[in-house]
Amino acid sequence: MNINHQLHFRTMDYGRDMFGNMPASTWFERVAKGLLPPPVSIGGRSVAYLDHELQAIAAARIAGKSDDQIRQIVKNLVAARDALADTSAP
Repeated sequence: MNINHQLHFRTMDYGRDMFGNMPASTWFERVAKGLLPPPVSIGGRSVAYLDHELQAIAAARIAGKSDDQIRQIVKNLVAARDALADTSAP
């Protein structure tokens, strides 16, 4: 997998703001329904979201993709996480 971007962690608040100040309950509901990618653990009890994943979902929404299409995008993004570990190591 070719990674053309830098990896950036984002908070849930950043993501919620990106999607129009989405309420936290709606955010968690969309994650549970596969319409947003799940967070990644960044140590201890801390989690974050990958910026490029949030950007991909925002672009899909802008393009008018259906919920089913967005679920597939989320699945593909999550499946690609293993490859990120292989390509981002120094």
